[in-house]
Amino acid sequence: MIKNKYNNREMSWLQFNSRVLQEAADSSVPLLERLRFLGIFSNNLDEFFKVRYATVKRIDLAGKSGKKALGGFNAGRLLKEITQIVIKKQSESLEILASIQEELKNHDIFIIDENQVNSQQAKFLKEFFLQKVSPALVTIMLNDLDKVPNLKDSKAYLAVKMVQLEKDRLTNRYILIEIPSSVERFVEIPSDDGKKYIILLDDLIRFNLNVIFNIFDYESISAHMIKITRDAELDLEGDLSKSYIEKLMDSVKDRLQGDPVRFVYDKNIEQDTLDFLLKKMEIDNTDSLIPGGKYHNRRDYMNFPDLGAKHLLYDKIEPLPIPGLQIQGSLLEKIARKDFLQYVPYQTFSYTVKFLREAALDPKVKAIKITIYRLASLSHIASSLINAVKNGKRVTVSIELQARFDEANNIKYAEKMEREGVKLIFGVTGLKVHSKTCIIERLENQKIKYYGFISTGNFNENTAKIYTDYTLFTAHQGILKDINKVFEFFEVNYKIKNYKHLIVSPHYSREAFSNLIDHEIANHKAGKKSGIYLKMNALSDYDMIDKLYEASRAGVKVKLIVRGINCLIPKVPGMSENIESISIVDKFLEHPRLYIFENDSHNKVFISSADWMTRNIDHRVEVTCPIYNPEIKKELKETFEICWKDNVKARDFSAKDENTYRKNDQPEFRSQFETYKYYQEKLKNISDNAK
Repeated sequence: MIKNKYNNREMSWLQFNSRVLQEAADSSVPLLERLRFLGIFSNNLDEFFKVRYATVKRIDLAGKSGKKALGGFNAGRLLKEITQIVIKKQSESLEILASIQEELKNHDIFIIDENQVNSQQAKFLKEFFLQKVSPALVTIMLNDLDKVPNLKDSKAYLAVKMVQLEKDRLTNRYILIEIPSSVERFVEIPSDDGKKYIILLDDLIRFNLNVIFNIFDYESISAHMIKITRDAELDLEGDLSKSYIEKLMDSVKDRLQGDPVRFVYDKNIEQDTLDFLLKKMEIDNTDSLIPGGKYHNRRDYMNFPDLGAKHLLYDKIEPLPIPGLQIQGSLLEKIARKDFLQYVPYQTFSYTVKFLREAALDPKVKAIKITIYRLASLSHIASSLINAVKNGKRVTVSIELQARFDEANNIKYAEKMEREGVKLIFGVTGLKVHSKTCIIERLENQKIKYYGFISTGNFNENTAKIYTDYTLFTAHQGILKDINKVFEFFEVNYKIKNYKHLIVSPHYSREAFSNLIDHEIANHKAGKKSGIYLKMNALSDYDMIDKLYEASRAGVKVKLIVRGINCLIPKVPGMSENIESISIVDKFLEHPRLYIFENDSHNKVFISSADWMTRNIDHRVEVTCPIYNPEIKKELKETFEICWKDNVKARDFSAKDENTYRKNDQPEFRSQFETYKYYQEKLKNISDNAK
């Protein structure tokens, strides 16, 4: 019998990040892509410590066990276990990095350090340092300071130890150098031998320590990297005279000075240097001290240069058109006749931008309303909305300024859109607006007709290239009137709306999802066809997990595809023996929320912005949209089954939670590649039928 009914959320997240690390270790993945997966692993870990580790730490410091919130785990014990796992995974990631760098040599790509520089390269690195790096350096002499100035969150620093001879005795001087973010982390050194040479900015600085400290007479000098991660919780209380945007901007700035939750250091750093820093920074043993390698901020490997080595990258796919929906001509005319489904990145995100651009230009369009959670840094979505205002449309944007780590970008766009005349709504007090919806009002035959789209992902051109997400384009007046009610709730949120079609958090999702599961249980007991097929990013709400356990005990077959956190434990006799669960981590980031209920062979199908997490169900505005078009229902069921058949990049969840690749005696089936082939085949069939 298993000890707990649920996996701990934090431990499950660490298992997800281990799946990312598996991609970095996978020899079948192109070499430069493996480097980028290492960057994703590191970036994920940074965010984990800023948010989840910091939350557990607050529980522990408050003197609480936190067992109810943490799935039966004690907060203090959990912090220790997390640290042990992270140290192990960090060590593993360093071994993977070393092996990748060795393999790159076989392709004439050499990542060298400061000790491998030849005389010709030295000349370039000295000049590059003086011209590009030296003016950007911040260097802090620590000995005469009472304490270390607050180090910036997740910034990398070189901790320098300089040994000087003073009055016939050796003395140590300690210095911090901030690695400048204004210079590329990876510097390509010109060569004439046909080989590529890369040096990390950190090593370039090490190579030039004698230039930086040439005013000092020293016996020896060394530099080791450190990094501090801070609690990322925002504080929006305080000065009542400040606007919401001002408070948020101040809070984002304050985040850089939040309480430290992790201190990572080069394991080869001198003990006296480490002791000096920890004392000066007032970091004690309750914080997570992580010994690491020579280099931190390996998230920068996400942007490692391709060096023209396309054979070391995944082949780029050309996003496909949606069958029957040409970008040329009017999208609204086509959508008026039938619904269309867009599945990025297999299909082009251009339809979303084109929809808004057309709405901005169409004289019959009177108003546009849209929810925004994360925008691209250069957003065509925002430009289209501003264009619409300039053309006399009423544009209303509900923008979530508290989208974690995108606050600054959203504030920038909020201020820009407000200046141009866009009406902004800053969500609902106490609730994040995470729904992905848009509705336009078009005057046709003296009546307002609605058009719109509902998505599982953000309206972001950049992430649409690497995140898989569904978007429904529709002129279904019932669905769109419900979306209009959601916008009315944003403005008058003391009135709870009733919806005929949509399932909307925080008021209705828990009951609606529970009822759908209950219906499958009733069907199974009545001898009717039943089944539950769910795809999401995270499953951590204990009540929803209990409902799935209940369905399993009743005999209902449940198929779960969960990319990240999964607190449900499948295949446990007497509890979850009818539940199978997999996770897919591959070239693209699996992001859709798709919920299918068998309903006695009359499938009920939904796409959603909501994962089955307590925050999504009870503390956010989320929209789950039914699919009525039979062709789209069939398409969604088929793309789910393609994912389910994966036996290359799918991992089986189990009570042991070991990230075991799912293998069977079937031919290799890699779902993301097969999904692209599926849409190619749909286009081919339409073309053949048109001949």
